[in-house]
Amino acid sequence: MLVVRGTKKFLDRVGAPTVFDATRPDRLGDWYANVWFWRPQVAIFVEERSLLPVLVPLAPAASVVDRFPAAFEAMAGVLGVPSSAVQRELLSMKDKVLARTASRSILGVMNEFGHLADNYRWRHEEIDLLALSLWLAQIPCSPLRDRHWTPEDALRALLK
Repeated sequence: MLVVRGTKKFLDRVGAPTVFDATRPDRLGDWYANVWFWRPQVAIFVEERSLLPVLVPLAPAASVVDRFPAAFEAMAGVLGVPSSAVQRELLSMKDKVLARTASRSILGVMNEFGHLADNYRWRHEEIDLLALSLWLAQIPCSPLRDRHWTPEDALRALLK
């Protein structure tokens, strides 16, 4: 089951939470989501265990959660995650639920990614969301310091 824990800004655009307490039994944990008010608007999804960021165009907002698995698949493929592990995760994402955020730490990481992405955006004329996601995945994150330094490394360890 794909559990998307959205911020208020995200849920206001995508829909009300369908559950208030859900857990994901797969290798990856819940995905946190927020909206960046760029032109065009972007949704950022961050996985709670690896802190992997995946960026998806928000519009149309009603289908952003349905479009997310394809963006995750593209990201994992570029990072060299075994396709069998990716397919297992995609199969588990068939059922989707929305919930409210539950971790301030992950929200803090998302805010940091937002500041870094703004800097990236000002240095590049055209923004490729996959390239930006990959760049953010290489940023060392202090919540990962005891296990892995970057979201990219953490994802590979979780899905080996």
